[in-house]
Amino acid sequence: MLNSPLVFEALPMERVWGGRRLESVLGRSLPNGTLVGESWEVVDRPDAQSVVHGGSLRGMTLHDLWSSRREEIFGKKHKTNTAPRFPILVKILDARERLSVQVHPPADMAPSLHSEPKTEVWFFLDSLPGAKVYAGMKCGVTRDSFQSAINNGRVEQELHEVPAFTGGSIFIPSGRLHAIGEGNLIIEVQQNSDTTYRVFDWNRLGLDGQPRALHIEESLASINFNDSEPAANIPGDPVIADCPFFRVEERPLPTPTDVRPADSFAIVAVIHGRVSCGEGSFSRGSFFLVPAGDEPFLITPLEEKTSVLVATLPA
Repeated sequence: MLNSPLVFEALPMERVWGGRRLESVLGRSLPNGTLVGESWEVVDRPDAQSVVHGGSLRGMTLHDLWSSRREEIFGKKHKTNTAPRFPILVKILDARERLSVQVHPPADMAPSLHSEPKTEVWFFLDSLPGAKVYAGMKCGVTRDSFQSAINNGRVEQELHEVPAFTGGSIFIPSGRLHAIGEGNLIIEVQQNSDTTYRVFDWNRLGLDGQPRALHIEESLASINFNDSEPAANIPGDPVIADCPFFRVEERPLPTPTDVRPADSFAIVAVIHGRVSCGEGSFSRGSFFLVPAGDEPFLITPLEEKTSVLVATLPA
């Protein structure tokens, strides 16, 4: 039995819209002069792997653990899961500028587009005053009117704006048109997919100085045009997301607590205060995986008003 949680090496990703708030807000060390838009915290992709940072499993990848030590690490509940790779991906996003207007294909459309569906949820870890996101359409927008807006450069006028507040969240199912506005530091939990179709990018140039690729036909095929003006979850709602792909909760920690479901693991992100777990201590913006097991595995608050996000897989 493991007596400490698993901590993975974070994978910082340079993005044209990224910034340095992972350094200034969360105290992370970032590559000099790099605009880091994403930090992949828990990932099992062919081109990106979480690697255990220390302890007896140091150097093992998440794919190694999911493939060869599934019951031990992830629990009896997931022993018969047929997914070839760990099914969820967890990241932090730092939007110094707003992201492209984009959509992920729904499951019934993805095969014909030779792509992967992706449902995700955003938790606003730190949003600056006036920050917002775009999610879904304004009421009355149709495929034809949106196509006209693309042709005439009026996409922003068709989008539903949602204020972003620290501690709030919003669910982004496949098919929902969306964009993250500037000034948001976001924890994202998503299906293990990396298919994104950009429909509009604010006429911005990429890191190579060239216009970024757009995917108009694929986007129009994927967008749910009946998805009008969805609401965000208000700060303090304990259930951030509960869908067939993942469950995410906000859990206050007034006392030492075992946050794992029965016969399962938990991915934990510290969102307020500091905690200890096993032999490690973790501050705001830290992530770790608590392995499954029959014995209690407590997370202990080290400050008042400590809370965490807990992400798990449905059975």
